[in-house]
Formats: sequence, structure tokens, C-alpha cells
Amino acid sequence: MKVQFRCPPELTDILPRPYAAKRGMPDWLKRMAATAPSSDLNGEIRTVKQCPPFVDAMGLGFIVPLVTDIRVDHGSFEWDWDLGPSSVGPYTRSPLSFHLGEQLAGAPIAAADSAAIKFTNYWTIETPPGFALLVTHPFNREELPFRTLTGLVDTDEYKDGCIQFPALWRDPDFVGVLERGLPIAQCVVVPRGAPSLAFGELVGDAARDFMRTQGAVNAESGTYRRRFRVAKPGSE
Repeated sequence: MKVQFRCPPELTDILPRPYAAKRGMPDWLKRMAATAPSSDLNGEIRTVKQCPPFVDAMGLGFIVPLVTDIRVDHGSFEWDWDLGPSSVGPYTRSPLSFHLGEQLAGAPIAAADSAAIKFTNYWTIETPPGFALLVTHPFNREELPFRTLTGLVDTDEYKDGCIQFPALWRDPDFVGVLERGLPIAQCVVVPRGAPSLAFGELVGDAARDFMRTQGAVNAESGTYRRRFRVAKPGSE
């Protein structure tokens, strides 16, 4: 599954490169304890750090990082980002732009205190024929002061233009710096086409297998990890 990235030659040594999400797990997950005390159970309970589906989702696909530092002060955004002349004609020079509020009118995601911003991406992205790109907020990254909106782009056809990443700014009181390299979008290559849905009943062999699997999971923690989890290959 090859994903091809291209950028103007003068930006090759300037832009941070997209990277496999598996290589960019957040520090809070690394520091997180594997267990925590539970007053309800009067003992220790496993945290999401030991939940393979939670962790595997965060390592799926690739991350597009922020291109430069952006200083934020109560909804005011500033940066120092001078790209110089372009070799491929005019393109967006600003690392951040904004959407008009009217573009969200009627959508439940709209909020009076949320600004609609748009992160600039300077890479073209090409996926194999028949595969699109699902672009969304970095999975389980609720600590970020924005929420990237989800979109699906046919990057096997739209491969010669840049995808931009709209987001809702969720923290009007935020004061600080969004640092270069911060994850602004998580992207997953998906096959295009509707799935064929089939329905049945848990009877016969299906019922036997269900009871066997559910019994094993209920009997001992970590059963999914040991018996059913498939090793996820790393990628560059």
C-alpha cells in the first residue's frame, strides 16, 4: 500500500514530513499507568493503555504535522512563516486560514464560541487506484485545543492538488504555542465502495464459537491481546 507525497522543490528541506501514526504516540499515553485503583471494585483495574483497540486505532494510518509554530492568545493567531518565491505557481502561503461561520450554519458541530479554522497542507497525496483517504482528527487526542473535521477524499483521482484540513477551535481561552510537528490530521487509506452487509443468527457452530470466545475473554484479562490481536506492521 504505497502512498506518494510530493511538495514544491523549495519546500523539500523545510516541511515536516507526514509519518506513520504508530511512530507518534503521545507522551501522555507513554506516561500513563497500566492500572489504576478502583473504589467501585476495591482493587486495581486496567487502564486504556492496556486496551489494544484503543491503542491500535491511534497507530493507524499516518499523521500530517503542523508546518510551523503558531502563537495563540485567546483566539488570536500569529506566526513567522516566509516561504519565499514559488516554483509551481501561486499557492497558499499562510499555514492557517479561516472559514466563515456561515459555512457551518445548520450543522450540529457549529458553536457560538468555536472558530472555524483551516490548517494548510503543502503536500499532494496520491493513493493507489480504487483507494481513498479518510482524513479526521487524530484518534483519541482530546487534549488538542481544536478538533479536525472528518472528510473523505478520492486521492487516487485528486492527486495533483493539496488537501486542506478544516477544524473547530475548541478552547477560546487557550494561550500558548501550537508547535511545529503537532499532529493536525490522521489519515487512513480506505478502499472505495459500499460494503456488502450480511446478517444471521447465533446458532449451531456460530453459537458454540461465540460462547467459547466470550467465555475465554470473561475468564482471563488479556485474552484478546494474546489470542486475537494481529501484529500491526510499522511503516515509513
